[in-house]
Amino acid sequence: MKVFATTRTTFPLGSVAEPTLSLVAQGAKRSVLGDRAFDYAAGQFLVITVDLPLTSHISAASDARPFMGCSLRLDPPVIAELLLESRLPSREAPAGPAISVSDATQDLIDAVVRLLKLASSPDDARVLAPAVRREIHWRLLTGPQGGLVRQVGLADSRVATVARAIAWIKRHYDEVISAEDLAAEVGLSVSSLNRHFRAATSMSPGQYQKQIRLQQARIRLLANPQDVAGAGHAVGYTSASQFTREYRRQFGAPPGQDAARLQDSRLVVE
Repeated sequence: MKVFATTRTTFPLGSVAEPTLSLVAQGAKRSVLGDRAFDYAAGQFLVITVDLPLTSHISAASDARPFMGCSLRLDPPVIAELLLESRLPSREAPAGPAISVSDATQDLIDAVVRLLKLASSPDDARVLAPAVRREIHWRLLTGPQGGLVRQVGLADSRVATVARAIAWIKRHYDEVISAEDLAAEVGLSVSSLNRHFRAATSMSPGQYQKQIRLQQARIRLLANPQDVAGAGHAVGYTSASQFTREYRRQFGAPPGQDAARLQDSRLVVE
């Protein structure tokens, strides 16, 4: 489990978020997927069930009330095991994207607190932490987002199929990707893949690839803000003008200007 605290709000930065539970203890955070914003504050959690390109920032933090939160990566084998052992009644897969915000139940909060307390006792943690992490997954499965979380453990679910497509895109993000090749990789028709992919991520596979490219280019520019052409070429753009145009549309400024802005801003990196 990762723990994060800061007394300052942060600049929006993009990343590819893995399937994760993120719980806020104090303050607030915003994550944006495409044109949809997900705000969550103290006592709420965000759950993500496939790798998603998000732009996130701490939206409420101060010296008096620092932002405090934690995150835990979801474990598909644990979810599958719990589904087999419990024989939970089947629930219809939610129609929306593979990300959602809910109020945390007291049972979930209690389990997270116990896992955090184990960090101070390595001997106890080696023995007890796996069971507590398993309990956290169980609380998610039986909580308000159980229908979404259970999709992570089902090999033939929409989420699992999209996750395989996403993994392939991430391996080939800097290449020209054929819709037919991607669909064949996951065993679906092009139309079925597009429908499932858009339902889970709120974007098409091509738009997802573009998000990955631009976020990777931004990371490169943070390290070397002068090499705009090199950043675009490294992530698969053959046209400098197209790279600049799409970068500006995504981040609100051309690459060089955005890189300078990020360098000058107070950034807090999770």
